[in-house]
Amino acid sequence: MAAPKTDALHTLAIDIGGTGLKALVLDPRGKALTERVRVETPRPATPRAVLSALASLVAPLPDYHRVSVGFPGVVREGTTKSAPNLHPGWAGFPLADTLRKRLGKPVRVLNDAGVQGYGVIHGKGVEMVLTLGTGLGCALFVDGRYVPNLELAHHPYRKGKTYEQYLGALALKAVGKKKWNRRVARALAQIDPIWNPDRIYLGGGNAKHLKVELPGHVEVTSNVAGLLGGIALWRA
Repeated sequence: MAAPKTDALHTLAIDIGGTGLKALVLDPRGKALTERVRVETPRPATPRAVLSALASLVAPLPDYHRVSVGFPGVVREGTTKSAPNLHPGWAGFPLADTLRKRLGKPVRVLNDAGVQGYGVIHGKGVEMVLTLGTGLGCALFVDGRYVPNLELAHHPYRKGKTYEQYLGALALKAVGKKKWNRRVARALAQIDPIWNPDRIYLGGGNAKHLKVELPGHVEVTSNVAGLLGGIALWRA
């Protein structure tokens, strides 16, 4: 049987998060063919536990030809190098190859903020994505090209804390929404003159709590973008 043409391929998009695992199937144009499905991220979030949960999550979904994965950490050539909000076992883990063997489909993996960025960017100028979730994700794009392995989250920021410790889910819970909103505004004011991006997109599960007035070039995006951007991993 002949392989399907590129313009007829369906893509399984997976988003691995510190709180939840999400998936849906995309048509060849990157439009959702299914509703998003979600389960809680298992604890401890070892590779074995997460892969087992993912296999159960995607089993009921319709057929697909390839897989895109957004992962919360540094990824090089399909191998995860870090996962601060998952488990130490992800250091040096061959995620793309392991999933390929498990699902029987070709797999590509990228940092989750990068995948989300592909779902929202315009592809012109310098664009930045910040995801406010369990941790803090960051991705930078120049004329639509992804700049890999930018880990702003663990850079020292204020009073001995990193950006992630200042803005992550634990900080939100500790200081409350009002103070956390002020923190986000302060961080944006710090980040903006460093990279001077034309646009900044704020996503992630906690972006829904943003009430602070944002500069004109900053916008809040749908969390579903973390899945919809998966089609871009197969354009190259």
